[in-house]
Amino acid sequence: MQEGIPLERIEGTLEKIRFYSEESSYLVGVLRCRDNNTITIVGNFPPMQEGETLAIKGQWQVHPRYGRQLAVEDWERLLPATEEGLKRYLSSGLIKGIGPVTADKIVDHFGLDTLEIMEHDPDRLQEVEGIGFRKAADILKSYRQYQDVQNVLVFLQGYGIGVSQAMRLYRRYGSNTIEQVRENPYRMAEDVFGIGFKTADKIALKLGLPEDAPERIRASISYTLSRAAEQGHVYLPRETLFEQINGLLGGAEQNLNDAYLDQELREMVKHKKLYCEQIGDIEAVYYAPFYQAEKNSARLLLHLSRMAKSYSPLETSQALGAVKHDNPHLTEEQLQVLDEAMHNGVLVVTGGPGTGKTTTIKALLSTFRLLRQKVLLAAPTGRAAKRVTEATGQEASTIHRLLEYNFTEGEGFNFKRNEDNPVDAGVVIVDEASMVDLLLMYNLLKALPAGCRLVMVGDVDQLPAVGAGNVLRDLIFSGEIQCFRLGYIFRQARESMIVVNAHRVNQGEMPYLNVKKKDFFFMHEEDPEQAAELVVQLCRERLPNYGPYDPLLDLQVLTPMRKTAAGVDRLNVMLQQALNPPAIDLIETMSRGNIFRLGDKVMQVRNNYQKEVFNGDIGLVTAIDKEASEMVVTFRDVIMDRPVVYDFTELDELVLSYAVSVHKSQGSEYPVIVMPVLTQHYMLLQRNLLYTGITRAKKLAVLVGSKKALAIAVRNTRAEDRYTFLDGRLKMGEAD
Repeated sequence: MQEGIPLERIEGTLEKIRFYSEESSYLVGVLRCRDNNTITIVGNFPPMQEGETLAIKGQWQVHPRYGRQLAVEDWERLLPATEEGLKRYLSSGLIKGIGPVTADKIVDHFGLDTLEIMEHDPDRLQEVEGIGFRKAADILKSYRQYQDVQNVLVFLQGYGIGVSQAMRLYRRYGSNTIEQVRENPYRMAEDVFGIGFKTADKIALKLGLPEDAPERIRASISYTLSRAAEQGHVYLPRETLFEQINGLLGGAEQNLNDAYLDQELREMVKHKKLYCEQIGDIEAVYYAPFYQAEKNSARLLLHLSRMAKSYSPLETSQALGAVKHDNPHLTEEQLQVLDEAMHNGVLVVTGGPGTGKTTTIKALLSTFRLLRQKVLLAAPTGRAAKRVTEATGQEASTIHRLLEYNFTEGEGFNFKRNEDNPVDAGVVIVDEASMVDLLLMYNLLKALPAGCRLVMVGDVDQLPAVGAGNVLRDLIFSGEIQCFRLGYIFRQARESMIVVNAHRVNQGEMPYLNVKKKDFFFMHEEDPEQAAELVVQLCRERLPNYGPYDPLLDLQVLTPMRKTAAGVDRLNVMLQQALNPPAIDLIETMSRGNIFRLGDKVMQVRNNYQKEVFNGDIGLVTAIDKEASEMVVTFRDVIMDRPVVYDFTELDELVLSYAVSVHKSQGSEYPVIVMPVLTQHYMLLQRNLLYTGITRAKKLAVLVGSKKALAIAVRNTRAEDRYTFLDGRLKMGEAD
């Protein structure tokens, strides 16, 4: 703002929101002034609804592209001055239970006194036709909640907290949000998904907490270890931990003395929030849950591997003979896997595409049924469970559902199946085992009864699990767990260029790009902007006509990065506009700057055990009810499609999923994948990422990009190095 120039005050109705970012609170809107003229306004606001009446103060500026606009410095809400404004305000979705029809009835009945009556005499709402006692109570509750939310947003904005983060805090703490934040800001980082240490620290320092306060140091230790876990690490070396903490707390010029950090670290160890252990020449610092999970997983794996019954030569011969008779096409490799499964309590089976992993699972099911063993089949995600169910004919469940993960009053969320209440099974087979992280593995192992067999099937060359740990790799590298790699590629698979090229990439060779096959195409385009346009064109026109393939159900765009011209975020906006553009009959709502429209393809981005939807699950928006402030997303489940209801305040758990990252695609298969591979993605161009992306395709894979980018990915064998020690603990034979 230019100093010395007085601010202009204007009143009007917010007619249109052109853009709003819940992260930055930045709004671009159209204000209809009292004289009926319209102006463009820009500035930082809490969530606004079209139809609200505002008094704003600001200075005029000329944007080189968008022209004259008022940069708002100060604002206040006013009561709508007209009945039409009241109707738009009430029906905008901010009050659950009031849609356009109900808003018309209320305002027609009470006129300009509507808000006064809702505030001071809400029982009178029952005078309106169609509003009974219960609906009036629901409207009042939502109206009061809306007022609470506004108070919280205004309070937190004073500390630089964005709207989406403020809404997460409100969902966790409700009307006590302001009190909880003032009492202990660092609790936010532990209690609320998406609120990190930096946000909490910003508030704590503004509230006057000293920079070297013990609670600040301990919170920084917890946060750093938690962030490391999100990057896949089970522990951090003490030296690395302290280095990251000093970077977090203000840079080299404000480095804290290692002795002081160590003092707070030892205090947390004393209270068993952390564990320290010497691993080789480094001191490893563990967050308590990961230490217990790693140590006890090793113990339970070794116990399982030794305790399972080994079948006699006669039993083995009879079972294998019967299975081979019913399945004459089983290879010697697959028969050897069956034999190993009958003599080992824990078995790992790994192999690339086309090597018969699914056929092997079917043969394992047949073998153990002949031996009268109860076999349970599971996978880490609903998508993977559905796929293996369809492929084997036996119902599979997610590991969470197998372990009966649910909510108990007073206890919160936990696994009902554990060492005291094990699953009823003689054999448990887990498909897509590369996706299983350490904590999930530990909870599975605790729930297996004595003598139960565990068979882990997966592709160790894919990207590792999203969560902490590298379980499948550690089991194989330990040398203590029986492992078998399927290497034979079946003839039918050898005819697929998807399979052939996946194996070439995995072996460090360039994929064949010009072979006259109909299931693998490479389209050369080096310019990221043009590549993005080509991806959209492929999804909108060329591939649906080539297949025919359904753009929503059959096609999936995979991309290595989020924030690039051909990254996840931009492609989703472009693909939404191309495949599901706005229309008069398509209801839509906005959250975090994202527009969700009826028919959109969306993805869950965090585990929500209450709704039984998990990070990476993809569904379609099948209903939006603005009066109830709810959106319905239908997900493909193991047995049948399942609708899940989201309150509008929960929409930050969803993102558009016309394009997803390769990491998020793990455990899924799609009829067609389209994948940009560009030098702009240099940071993530790795062999296992390219391999994982190609292997997601069942019928057709289309790569868009440059040969140079492909060559970079094929040569780059730098797998994600993770600090884990499960393999070492298995080698050491962790004691009971």
